[in-house]
Amino acid sequence: MPSNYPEIYFPVLIQILIAAGLASVLILASTLLGKRARSPLKDTPYESGMAPTGSARERFSVKFYLVGMIFILFDIEAVFLYPWAVVYRDLKMFGFFEMLIFVALVLVGFFYVWKKGALDWAILKKEGSK
Repeated sequence: MPSNYPEIYFPVLIQILIAAGLASVLILASTLLGKRARSPLKDTPYESGMAPTGSARERFSVKFYLVGMIFILFDIEAVFLYPWAVVYRDLKMFGFFEMLIFVALVLVGFFYVWKKGALDWAILKKEGSK
């Protein structure tokens, strides 16, 4: 049984050194053994088999990022349901009511986001504009 920190963390240090060494060897091998045939066709960006058109610096709507963040937020909250489902029988009614409160809070957040229009992709015309 290890008794001090160097003995405890020595296997971790060895694993880190092996991982770093293996990564370095693989990168070096691909650099030395890989083909170096460059051409303008290879340097063009791949757009799902279609020729790229326009600039790559187009502006995206803020709603695109907002919907992405909201998706990640609700996806992470849904992950909390899995451990609860695993230990549901051990928690009895206390666990049920705790999860009921959690789901209610998630739904309140969802309806708030919905009411604010963060999920609406339709372009709305402001009143008075043509």
